[in-house]
Amino acid sequence: MEKQKNNPLHGLTLETIVTHLVNYYGWEDLGSRINIKCFNIDPSIKSSLTFLRKNLWAREKVESLYLKSLRDIAKENKG
Repeated sequence: MEKQKNNPLHGLTLETIVTHLVNYYGWEDLGSRINIKCFNIDPSIKSSLTFLRKNLWAREKVESLYLKSLRDIAKENKG
């Protein structure tokens, strides 16, 4: 439990992360930032989750973009 103390992803579901990214960037921008078919061709949360659960490399990109979006939101709120 102590290991997860400073992990901003701890306790978040993949669905929560993808939903946040879609709400923040929209499918088109999300697909241009992470060029995978599930974001660019007939995108949906369900198809994205299926793909991301099977492909760790893509999930890592999504998690990284999620953390970047949180930093961007924090900057926007400060300024």
